Order: sequence, then C-alpha cells, then structure tokens
Amino acid sequence: MDTLKRKDLKNAYKDQVIIGGIYCIQCNGNHRTWIKSTRNLASQQNKFQFAISINSCLEPGMRKEWDHFGPQSFSFTVLETLEKKETQTEQEFAEDISILQEMWNEKYNHEG
Repeated sequence: MDTLKRKDLKNAYKDQVIIGGIYCIQCNGNHRTWIKSTRNLASQQNKFQFAISINSCLEPGMRKEWDHFGPQSFSFTVLETLEKKETQTEQEFAEDISILQEMWNEKYNHEG
C-alpha cells in the first residue's frame, strides 16, 4: 500500500463519526431483557448479528435462555444514541454513555 493511500485511510478513520449509545437485548421466549451500553453501536450490532449467525452466545448471563429458546429468539434494539463530539475525550464519552445507561437501568427497574 502506498504512503498516500495509507494516509488517506488513516484520515478517513479519524474523521468518522462515532456513535455510541444504549441498547437492549431481549429474549422473546421469556421477555427477559439486558440493558447494555457501548461506545460503538454499529460494531455492537454487527457482533450481535454475527453471534446469531454462528449460534454463539454473547454473554454467560444469557446462556440459559440462549440454549433454551435459541439464538433466533433474541432481538437487538437501540434505545438511545449519542454522538461523540469532536472536543470530547474517549474518557468523557465513556462517562456520558455510562450516565445514559444508569438512566435507562432506572427506567427499566421502575417499569419492571
């Protein structure tokens, strides 16, 4: 790969918009939900779809439902997105995501 192309790819990577957020994985067999957060929603959605396609449980805490109801009974829903600001550090972005997750956890605990 030539130097110019490598530099262009590196700049494109740096310039990409980073979208994090809160998501819910639900087992539709028993309606159990897991509220999760990530600093990269697109990556997390891809991991979820890949796990479904190869029947590989994402987390040990989901294993019982995964084995009982099967991977196709799980769904991935984005609850809220947050775009990383240009001026934000990774740590600040992670803290904002963490606060959002706390808010969603409280909401689900009050409803459940």
